[in-house]
Amino acid sequence: MTPEVRMYWQQFVEQQQLSPNLQPAEIYSFGNTEQMANELARLVIIGKKTATTSAIELYEPDEHVPQVGDYNVILDGRDRPVAITKTIMCTIVKYDQVDAEHAFLEGEGDRTLDYWRSVHEPFFKAEYAEVGRIFEPTIDCLCERFIVVMGKECI
Repeated sequence: MTPEVRMYWQQFVEQQQLSPNLQPAEIYSFGNTEQMANELARLVIIGKKTATTSAIELYEPDEHVPQVGDYNVILDGRDRPVAITKTIMCTIVKYDQVDAEHAFLEGEGDRTLDYWRSVHEPFFKAEYAEVGRIFEPTIDCLCERFIVVMGKECI
């Protein structure tokens, strides 16, 4: 945890009167480029992005898998903290069964399922290729919903 993230987290813990020993479940940025991380972080901050999706089988055995109640620090494309979210729902759904409501909550593009698939399929194909595997439309996805519990006004 960088000093900047630590200070941001401590401010949140103090404001919410949480245990000083509490740690974030995860500290991460969305996407795989600086530009994508900035855009998606902005969508989180303005309340347009309240969901995310990951490929459940690509989590490492010792890696944290999101669960309800998690607090996460969201970073921008330069690894600066911009928001803290709280996970409020997690469901496992086949990629080809992700619905229009979830796509809308992800807040990207025109918020349609067609748009969601047009950006998530190449993203997942690249993630699978990185580990020498092939993406299939029947992969299990972890569909996570969250609320922003602390966020900067803009990035």
